Amino acid sequence: EEVLVRLADFRDVDLILTTGGTGFSTRDVTPEATLAVIERQAPGFAEAIRHESLKITPHAMLSRAVSGIRGKTLIVNMPGSPKAVRESMQVILPALPHGLQILKGQTSECASQEHAKTTNG
Repeated sequence: EEVLVRLADFRDVDLILTTGGTGFSTRDVTPEATLAVIERQAPGFAEAIRHESLKITPHAMLSRAVSGIRGKTLIVNMPGSPKAVRESMQVILPALPHGLQILKGQTSECASQEHAKTTNG
């Protein structure tokens, strides 16, 4: 928890990716640490990773990974194996830039842009 808070609050970090500690073992406490420090949940990242990972292995349903926002920092729990991390990155990379831009106030929400298009012509 301490490290997550320090990175998010004092290091001006846009994205924190944790690796491992998301399973059923008693030593797997990454989701609890993440939930203790985030201010808002962003479940889509963890859900998308689980969804795609289930296509590869049924063990993906054993993941308790979470994702959320603290300040302007996105925190995403990733799997422990390097191969699974690479696969997970391929899943979340398409949405990451836009999500991080929204957090930093550099762009508006998708729905706002769509609303403007429909009301302005």
